[in-house]
Amino acid sequence: MPSVTHDDAPPLADLMPWSVAPPRLGRGWPTGPDPASLKARWDALLKAEGPDREALFEPTRARTPQSAVGQLPGRSAGTERLGRASGPCAEPVRVLAAPFDEQWLIPDHRLIDVARPELWRVADAGQVFVVETASAPEPPHLLATPHLPLLRPGRVRPLFRRPGAAEPNLAPGLLEHLAARLGLALTPLDVLAWIVIAVRPDLTVPLTADPELWSQGVESGRRTLWLMLRDGERPKLPGGRRPYVRAPLPARPRSVHYDREEETLHLDEGRISPVPRAAWDFQVSRTRVLEEWLTARTTSPEPEGGLTAIRPQSWPQSWTSELLELITVLTLTAEARAQQPASLSVTSPLTTRDLHRAAVLPPPRWTHSPSSILDHKEEGPEGQLTLT
Repeated sequence: MPSVTHDDAPPLADLMPWSVAPPRLGRGWPTGPDPASLKARWDALLKAEGPDREALFEPTRARTPQSAVGQLPGRSAGTERLGRASGPCAEPVRVLAAPFDEQWLIPDHRLIDVARPELWRVADAGQVFVVETASAPEPPHLLATPHLPLLRPGRVRPLFRRPGAAEPNLAPGLLEHLAARLGLALTPLDVLAWIVIAVRPDLTVPLTADPELWSQGVESGRRTLWLMLRDGERPKLPGGRRPYVRAPLPARPRSVHYDREEETLHLDEGRISPVPRAAWDFQVSRTRVLEEWLTARTTSPEPEGGLTAIRPQSWPQSWTSELLELITVLTLTAEARAQQPASLSVTSPLTTRDLHRAAVLPPPRWTHSPSSILDHKEEGPEGQLTLT
């Protein structure tokens, strides 16, 4: 991984000033790996009445069935109090529920304790959310996703401050200053690619004015981003190394076992191989990603699990496809990491002092807050319209 050996690397918080704490759901049942189950949970909630509905809802101090809240920006869920709601379930949306684990969420403000509407306002096809992982010596120290991230406790830094990939969330003047020093035409995604590949565990980001080193880092970072965002062409391993289902997966797998010698993943009597050791051992914040992904889909709910007990009756085919792709992504990411040198010699570091002299840092106070001027109406509680 490209890195600059000096003690004056700028903090990520200065390079991407606007950050938001991740949303806090307050209850587990509005999210899950299967959208059909979420709709069934909603239907079960609305069939219950009075105290039964309140118990199923799992109230907190922040949300009860009587809470009055507006719509999430860009979503069409109802705004009547949930205690007397009767409308259909809002269409579930993709979210990043855990590292490399894309699940689903009912995008209804009434179900979420702290939804962070400012993130929903800028969530669109052009957005990239950068997520800080928990402090750990090994990478990745940052994750990137096109979906709203629910990971805690690290902060979320959108690449753009406005919808439509407008107004990059970069210190004003940083893009222009880097382009001038490097003699290259740069985009916000180039800067993000460098940040993702060069960031340190303490979330400082070494910068360089060496065009060759910068280009190497951006190329490596672009591939890392492609594997995390999974947009465009789907990642594939070469023939002979691609994971396949060797024995059919059971309808409701109860146990997971990995055979390191045979590089085979067992779900009860079902088998998938080859599953490289690098994929099984891949960790984020000291947690095995693949094992965590499987646990979320194979752990049986508690007998009195409330709405979370509503789950698929059998293993969906879509989960198999997602599992095979996840194995591929983790393998390629681990290989890319192994090919990156631990450090590169840098003759032209750009330090925090350099950026202060160029008036790029410190970023102005307004850059730490969300953009406040939007041109669309948002529905408030009980159907009231508000203009933000």
